[in-house]
Amino acid sequence: MATSKIEWTESTWNPVTGCSKISEGCVNCYAERLAKRLKAMGQKNYANGFNVTLHPHALTIPLKWKKSRLVFVNSMSDLFHHDVPLEFIQQIFHIMNQASWHRFQVLTKRAERLAELAPFLKWSENIWTGVTVEQDTYLDRLKYLKEVPSAIKFLSLEPLLGPITNIDLNDIHWVIVGGESGPNARPMRKSWVIDIQQQCVESHVPFFFKQWGGINKKKAGRVLNGRTFDEMPILNSKQLSLKGIL
Repeated sequence: MATSKIEWTESTWNPVTGCSKISEGCVNCYAERLAKRLKAMGQKNYANGFNVTLHPHALTIPLKWKKSRLVFVNSMSDLFHHDVPLEFIQQIFHIMNQASWHRFQVLTKRAERLAELAPFLKWSENIWTGVTVEQDTYLDRLKYLKEVPSAIKFLSLEPLLGPITNIDLNDIHWVIVGGESGPNARPMRKSWVIDIQQQCVESHVPFFFKQWGGINKKKAGRVLNGRTFDEMPILNSKQLSLKGIL
């Protein structure tokens, strides 16, 4: 729950751990592999392995971080999993509302439940909300994201498993793209990445290229056409300004 190695965030906060597979992007889940390893090491929060588990004792952790940071919420789970009760989600949102000096990044594949529960949650402007779309089969998740009154809405196209064309980027503030990594990583083609990056340029949406992935993701790196894409949205109280847009 301290510094994160994930390129597009700074810290992780896991008041919920565990998940279940719902689409192709889940096949080689990194969180599942890590949870099994942590259970074997005797880590108390992973005594249930990768079964969905609530951790009330972890709720107040962000309030203890006095310096502002980007916080990825539930890097080891999905906040909108059907086994996470609305009441517990509301408690998590209450902490995010209180910790106004942080920016919280909530990412889900369960976009339909996200839209269903959105009216029962308080959306302070420090909450960023995204959906994962690993291939065009799941572009319908985008329409549910657009129903949510989140100040920042983003797409995580990771692991990118196929071309995704004609993305409706209206009211989308950020796009992350990355290839799958790990021992069974599926390949990502450069042409898929270039096409998405061009769509972002045309729509004036910040583009973040996380990694090429593969078995050795460090060796593969994250350089695209000779440069690193680290574009990020910046939220002000009155307006949104974009950093790094050409």
